[in-house]
Amino acid sequence: MARSATYVAGVDSSTQATKVLVVDPADGSVIREARRPHPDGTEVDPRAWWDALAGALGEVGTDDVAAIGVAGQQHGMVLLDEAGQPVRDALLWNDTRSAPDARALIDELGGAEAWAEAVGTVPVASITATKLRWTAQHEPENAARARSVMLPHDWLTWRLAGAPAEPTTDRGDASGTGYWSTVTGEYRPDLLEMAFGRGLSVPRVASPGEVVGRTSDGLAVSAGTGDNAGAALAIGPAAGEVVISIGTSGAVFTGHDQPSTDASGLVAGFADARGGYLPLVCTLNAARVLGAGATLLGVDPEGFDELARAASPGADGLVLLPYLDGERTPDRPDAQGRYVGLTTTNATRENLARATVEGMLCGLADAVDALVDQGVPARRALLIGGGSRSGAVAALAPDILGLPVEVLSPQEYVALGAARQAAWALHGEEPGWTVARETTRDVTDASVSEQVRARYADVRDGRAR
Repeated sequence: MARSATYVAGVDSSTQATKVLVVDPADGSVIREARRPHPDGTEVDPRAWWDALAGALGEVGTDDVAAIGVAGQQHGMVLLDEAGQPVRDALLWNDTRSAPDARALIDELGGAEAWAEAVGTVPVASITATKLRWTAQHEPENAARARSVMLPHDWLTWRLAGAPAEPTTDRGDASGTGYWSTVTGEYRPDLLEMAFGRGLSVPRVASPGEVVGRTSDGLAVSAGTGDNAGAALAIGPAAGEVVISIGTSGAVFTGHDQPSTDASGLVAGFADARGGYLPLVCTLNAARVLGAGATLLGVDPEGFDELARAASPGADGLVLLPYLDGERTPDRPDAQGRYVGLTTTNATRENLARATVEGMLCGLADAVDALVDQGVPARRALLIGGGSRSGAVAALAPDILGLPVEVLSPQEYVALGAARQAAWALHGEEPGWTVARETTRDVTDASVSEQVRARYADVRDGRAR
């Protein structure tokens, strides 16, 4: 029976926590919200996510909620047995034990280009297929018990809907598995079997705006999606706008009308939650670089911003390569960060802070370039995430990126995107919400991007002396 209720709920089940927003479907305004933490680690019992979701929903209340959607951390492997119980803890996107398996799978299909053409993405350790291979090779008893595989948001959506016989996923999250193709819009069971050694049951890919089930108390359940697709659904970047998410790690993405097939592996050719495509570049080093710089200089974030803005563009020749804990784009898992060009003349706190911000932004600018190389237009950057709140980042970004920059209002965009999808499922059409854009800054000196990025590229590519 349909519920007579006012609001919709959106869930962000991230690596760190479950966040729930109760949202007015008329305008996207947030009515209530709650948060519950997740256990630390790179492998987690998925039942901990369910407990966190139940706690957060209990806090916000759902008596006036008519529909719910879940967006979750991508790529995580949830293996279930014949009874629908987890056979082991879920391996998360940030678990890197399957890196050798990624290389093996690339070779077995005939190289990176073969993978890009097959599914749109070249496997790395985060991709679900590589985790299946690792499990088959290292835990044969668990592999033998497995009958189906889901992603984190699939499993939560399935549980919300009462564990129906036919689980569902969406194309946005499925495109991060390595066995669903953005090129054909279909599963590639041959690639799943190549990874795992045999077939597994996978969720049906639901359409955008579909109601896939109902909760025990009657809430309509939407298909859900992956976290980045959820954020993109909330923001709705226009053609030529690229979203730069500056969290602990960084993500650069936008909607596109064609699938990406980047054999270099820099651009992941994901699908979005609307029926289009979401080419995406992920960097490991974003806001964590700013935090490390502030710690190094012994200042708080505000003091760090002041130091960085007090120095001249280019930090008098000092350059930071910001690969503090390795890097994914480019693929340098064993790299370390380093300052290059330090002299007695430029050895000031201000220049160290400025070089830190510029180095992080140059890494994100490389990600934008990778999208452009795949035919994605980039005429404006939209900044979100904790790092976007830095005054130094907002001030320096336009000249480093060479693009006008808009800083979006602080918001739980992944959960808001899930709520938008729930409203779409409830009413049969996508809402027309827009998000607030707080700060707009234009490029003031185009030569800064050319000069600073040229020095950065010399360091990145090993040409600096």
